Amino acid sequence: MKKIIITILQTLAKRVIYKYKPKVVAITGSVGKTATKEAVFAVLNKKLQVRKNEGNFNTEIGLPLTIIGLQKSPGKNPFKWLAVYARAIGLLIFRIDYPKVLVLEMGADKPGDIAELISIAKPDIGIITAISAVHTEQFNSIAGVVREKGKLFRVVEKDGWIIVNNDRSEVYDIAQKCDAKKVYIGQCAELSDNTPFSVCASEISVSMSEAQETGIAGTSFKIHTDGKVIPVLMKGIIGEHWTYPAMYAAAVARILGVHMVDVTEGLREINPQSGRMRVLAGIKKTILIDDTYNSSPNAAKSAVDTLALLRIGREKYCVFGDMLELGSISEEEHQKLGMLVAREGIDYLICVGERARDIARGAIKAKMPKDHVFEFDNTKDAGLFIQKRLEQGDMVLIKGSQGVRMERVTKEIMAHPEKSKELLVRQSKEWLSKA
Repeated sequence: MKKIIITILQTLAKRVIYKYKPKVVAITGSVGKTATKEAVFAVLNKKLQVRKNEGNFNTEIGLPLTIIGLQKSPGKNPFKWLAVYARAIGLLIFRIDYPKVLVLEMGADKPGDIAELISIAKPDIGIITAISAVHTEQFNSIAGVVREKGKLFRVVEKDGWIIVNNDRSEVYDIAQKCDAKKVYIGQCAELSDNTPFSVCASEISVSMSEAQETGIAGTSFKIHTDGKVIPVLMKGIIGEHWTYPAMYAAAVARILGVHMVDVTEGLREINPQSGRMRVLAGIKKTILIDDTYNSSPNAAKSAVDTLALLRIGREKYCVFGDMLELGSISEEEHQKLGMLVAREGIDYLICVGERARDIARGAIKAKMPKDHVFEFDNTKDAGLFIQKRLEQGDMVLIKGSQGVRMERVTKEIMAHPEKSKELLVRQSKEWLSKA
């Protein structure tokens, strides 16, 4: 029955796309998909009629529901499914005002996912943010992830566009085998002066503000494109990797004729996303970097690099939970993360979960003092332990895969736990009811 429901849903969504012919901006990758989707939407929404998929609507069910114009799944209610079909049929029978652009995040947890999604909504503009060791348990290897994600670039036709991250070799290599028109993005120092169509970022720094409780306003930088330079502030978040969603957004804006002034304004209006390098006030006047939405080797490395580069605060803590779904490379990747924490000079490491013990082993192997490394079985004990140790001016990075629920640690040590539903990930009744 589920297969029949999905088949009907996808068929209707394809027909809606065929009738209204919106420009489709498709986004996939191992990290940064949602941030890129939000940035592209914020910029285009200044001048164009745009729709994006909300929440986790990046699947074989969520994507067609987005196309039809719904933000909530009918679940197992047959009457609500009938209402979905009726809505789609209404779009097909009548000429209804429909978005000119669809910004669609496409997820891939297993082989075949991207192929299914691009068959529903073929991209006019394709973005692959990065490819790394995520879901390798299902894909068997990183090469399997590359094959799957790469399908998004390969389906874009010659008159379409792909936006290529020049700083990620695996994405660059896929792009060179594609016939679509290309825009290259990356750090200005890494892009060649003769690159014909490029967007780059420079002068990346943490922007400080006394108006903020944490003292941090966000990440500021400049975007260069087509001979123009525009200043950007990404509020309430930190990290060089946040320049990439902004550059993708600027590239899409150029392709679709949106002015760079609108790019600046759109990016400034983006609200910080829960659990994605969001800066929060901690207890005892500490600073928290809440990166608890999910975790993978590349994302964890980026987070540690960001913490290490910050020249503010007293002592620095990394609080890491398990990185899940890594399969045979799990032990190696966890140990590599621990070694990185030690090499970057982080003061204290706190590990939560069975797999995270390998992070601790890696750190100790890389000569981090044993009495600066702590292991816990659960988030509650870890949170209470950190509460007692923190002192004014300390900085704490919290990160882990969804299943570990590291946001619980953040809640234990945030200055305003009463705002947890507003500030943290997984605060719905469904998530909170889970043990």
